[in-house]
Amino acid sequence: MPTNLFVVNQPERWPFKIPGAEVVAARQYLTDSKYASMRNCRVFNVCRSYRYQSLGYYVSLLAEARGHKPLPRISTIQDLKSQSLIKVVSEDLEELIKKSLAHLQSEAFVLSIYFSRNLAKHYDRLSRELFNLFPAPLLRAEFKKGANGWVLTNINAISNQDVPDNHRESIAELATTYFSRNSRHPRRKSPPRFSMAILVDKDDPTPPSDSKAIDRFVRAAEAVDISVDIVGKDDYGSLSEYDALFIRSTTAVNNHTYRWARRAEAEGMVVIDDPESIVKCTNKVFLAELLNRHDVATPRTEILHRDNVVQVMKSLGLPMVLKQPDSAFSLGVVKVKTEDEYRKTVDDLLDKSDLLVAQEFAPTDFDWRIGIIDQRPLYACKYKMARGHWQIYNNEKKGNTGHMGGWETMPVEIVPKKVVKAALKAANLIGNGLYGVDLKQIGKEAVVIEVNDNPSLESDVEDQMIRGYLYERIMEVFLKRMEAIREPRNSD
Repeated sequence: MPTNLFVVNQPERWPFKIPGAEVVAARQYLTDSKYASMRNCRVFNVCRSYRYQSLGYYVSLLAEARGHKPLPRISTIQDLKSQSLIKVVSEDLEELIKKSLAHLQSEAFVLSIYFSRNLAKHYDRLSRELFNLFPAPLLRAEFKKGANGWVLTNINAISNQDVPDNHRESIAELATTYFSRNSRHPRRKSPPRFSMAILVDKDDPTPPSDSKAIDRFVRAAEAVDISVDIVGKDDYGSLSEYDALFIRSTTAVNNHTYRWARRAEAEGMVVIDDPESIVKCTNKVFLAELLNRHDVATPRTEILHRDNVVQVMKSLGLPMVLKQPDSAFSLGVVKVKTEDEYRKTVDDLLDKSDLLVAQEFAPTDFDWRIGIIDQRPLYACKYKMARGHWQIYNNEKKGNTGHMGGWETMPVEIVPKKVVKAALKAANLIGNGLYGVDLKQIGKEAVVIEVNDNPSLESDVEDQMIRGYLYERIMEVFLKRMEAIREPRNSD
């Protein structure tokens, strides 16, 4: 478990009893070598002032320099001073603010946010969203009702001395709940070297990892001295408390996963999937251009738009496969067999995206999936087509069976070398993250279908052959990268 420090101006005036937390004076935290050498430490900075070069300012500044996880960070302190940013936030949260405050008859309202929560459940969602944008232990948000409804006019971090007496007992309870959230690891005698958040989405219909696989990731992480918390999209405000982020939720540029990846990267964390990989892999138009430019073998492929509809049909012929750029799990991937089907499907898909991918239909009994991390092959799997269907997933199939084909996992060493070589060439064009490269064998040639970030890693499927090594190898990559950030080699 991480060490939780509450840094205050005067510990003797700290009124809360919070299990598992140490209260320390700001000056002592800044000057005592004991605190400078701590590791895996969360610093809750509740000093009276965060004014530039004040004690409160230096607590957050030096906490970041020491590799601790301060709340608030210096970037948050600066954000809280920005009236233009507060105005943008008010506009972005306009509907939520109106819905949350609609019942109020007054012209002004003050919302107290303690460890991402308010004492009244009615304001929980609004409190969580504001905390995610301005992560600080204790916040006070001010709203006013204008001609167009409620708007956020100000938000500030506050100290314990600003908390009403009748709120104090509840704050201790909220802080304790915040510390214990999502924790999957027991208390340890000594703090682990690093901490990791694994992002999952309980509502994801096609999660990339099942709960058993997540448990195996947790055990593999703890074996190399990394503590793990399982977090959801509402935990965005706590992201900066960790050294690494592992996204195990279906990624997209236009959902929360990309925002998490961007923020993790900006915070200097190790993150898989990194935002660049998400952008590149989740758009099939980009992949088609990239693979073509670097002479990676693929089925014959054309970028389709409204001006070349006829030309593409003549070039590739029918049947043909049409792909929405951001399709996943075979959704948005359509085989068309007739000219009428082709034109109708093109019209439908072009209403959603100005560019599409058109590809020759290349039927096979299975697709190869080569898993790659850190530019090295990790696992190999044959994904077989769903029964009576041309894809691995048959999304038209109703019921709980028959919608997905079988699989066969095997050692990478016995996979045809040309398949592994093509997979590595394609994945290395994206980066050094975790990828699943889909390929087909057409005649003697291995052709790349696509490169997936955030590939499926499910228990007793992808790990069937190498078992625990799959999870251990991924955690070894995280560990190596975290060590490189925290303990950079001395230059000659």
